[in-house]
Amino acid sequence: MEIFERLESEVRGYCRSWPTVFRTALGSRVYDENGRSYLDFFAGAGALNYGHNHPQLKSSLLHYLAGDNIVHSLDKHTVAKRHFLERFQEVVLSPRGLDYKIQFPGPTGTNAVEAALKLARKVTGRQTIVNFTNAFHGMTLGSLAVTGNSMKRNGAGVPLNHTVTMPYDNYLDGRTPDFLLFERLLEDSGSGIDKPAAVIVETVQGEGGLNPASGEWLRGLAGLCARHDILLIVDDVQMGCGRTGPFFSFEPAEITPDIVCLSKSLSGYGLPLALTLIRSDLDVWEPGEHNGTFRGFNPAFVTAAAALDFWTDERLAKETLEKGLQVRQALNLITAEHSDVITGVRGRGLAWGLAFNRPELAPRVCAAAFERGLLMETSGPEDEVAKLLPPLTTPDAELAEGLELIAESVAAVCAKQPA
Repeated sequence: MEIFERLESEVRGYCRSWPTVFRTALGSRVYDENGRSYLDFFAGAGALNYGHNHPQLKSSLLHYLAGDNIVHSLDKHTVAKRHFLERFQEVVLSPRGLDYKIQFPGPTGTNAVEAALKLARKVTGRQTIVNFTNAFHGMTLGSLAVTGNSMKRNGAGVPLNHTVTMPYDNYLDGRTPDFLLFERLLEDSGSGIDKPAAVIVETVQGEGGLNPASGEWLRGLAGLCARHDILLIVDDVQMGCGRTGPFFSFEPAEITPDIVCLSKSLSGYGLPLALTLIRSDLDVWEPGEHNGTFRGFNPAFVTAAAALDFWTDERLAKETLEKGLQVRQALNLITAEHSDVITGVRGRGLAWGLAFNRPELAPRVCAAAFERGLLMETSGPEDEVAKLLPPLTTPDAELAEGLELIAESVAAVCAKQPA
């Protein structure tokens, strides 16, 4: 591994937690160059909801590439893009009664967020964006400005302005009624807060520590935005595409955002693809006003269209919720055995976390899991949460195997703690 240390930037991160060289992957397993198998409860940070190299998606991709079809096209019309748009409307938008225009802002989630913020400011003529405590929305400057993590924000090197941070659901442990501060500031002309263009929110904060917002809180937020003529942006980059059960994570709350950001598992294969979904009357872009070289990656259109076959019925959504219950029950048992160090189980669908009362314990648990052949990461403002994002297609036996490895890892770490 000397070549990586000698030539690759010090900014590299995940490889420090998993010191091996990976070669192949299939389904919920990855293999290093020595042939060792690892269960993957990381899933590309949520970019591999259908696992690695799913045969249905791989077949579509190989067939497309073998035909010398268009790979790079910027925003030109292509057969692959047309097919994806038709399938997305047929499978996702029309059954939900959603009237969205589809913007291809660039290859990643932060591109989708940047486009959403810029458009909200253009539509309203206002500058301020409201975000929430412990939010994460990306690593480019606009997205960083609405991100809570101080380490990531400090990396910008410049002031991150035109935002206001409000408490996320249960941030104050229920001691203050929801939105009391927010609404009071909006209604008071002396508050010093400019009327916002938009509010951006995650229904479950993944990088922020697996914090789920209740449906009641999300409906309250949507109502507040409607009363004050503020656009509501839902960042569904990590929690969309079925991670919490339904295709969109906001569906159970019965809200309809003005703008939605999608990426990560949208292509289904780990290929870069992002969408910004825009309420039709808000699509006021001038041609070319927001663009990018890699906003037309046709292989990703191909696999994304194939991945939509998972959503022609409710089977995957139901299986995800059932597996999520299995995970929650297993984590509750682990918590009961180690209640002196674990403060709670957090999450929804197949996004879960174990929160520890000492931040150094979660990374140790993840390291112990790696030693046992399981990939998982940490999240939260102090990396105090051990985070699980298994592929939605993980077989029951492999899910149970991974949960047992987590139990062993927590027990091993706790056994080393001073009494």
